[in-house]
Amino acid sequence: MQDLPYGSREHSVLSAEASNSGGRRVVIPHTQSSPIEAPRGWRHTFFSDSVRFVLAPLILFFSGFFTTKFILSGAYTWPRTSQTFALMLIVLILSREFVYKEQRSRHAAPGRAWAALAYSCVLPYMIGVVAVLTLWAR
Repeated sequence: MQDLPYGSREHSVLSAEASNSGGRRVVIPHTQSSPIEAPRGWRHTFFSDSVRFVLAPLILFFSGFFTTKFILSGAYTWPRTSQTFALMLIVLILSREFVYKEQRSRHAAPGRAWAALAYSCVLPYMIGVVAVLTLWAR
């Protein structure tokens, strides 16, 4: 408990004022304060949808293509191996941060986020893998 002067009584979103049994003013922090959500404009929606429907599928398609090409080539040099690992790390970060987390912030259901991840990331990656296997089989 903290004694506060009776000067300005500005109200805070994070706390409330009360009086104790001695008549002194005390500040009680809100334990269940909810974050204030900023309204989402069309720019945020456009950016997140363009990442989900255009950028992520293209990057994942080429990632699946080049990763499979690296595995099938048999040329496991250090530069190519490190390049492939860096590409896989970028793909994982892109998928989690810009597709999965964005869908989780939009919709409370985790099932929708997993469906968006499968549609925008896993499916294009697998199409890239199949494309290389098809070209390699010729």
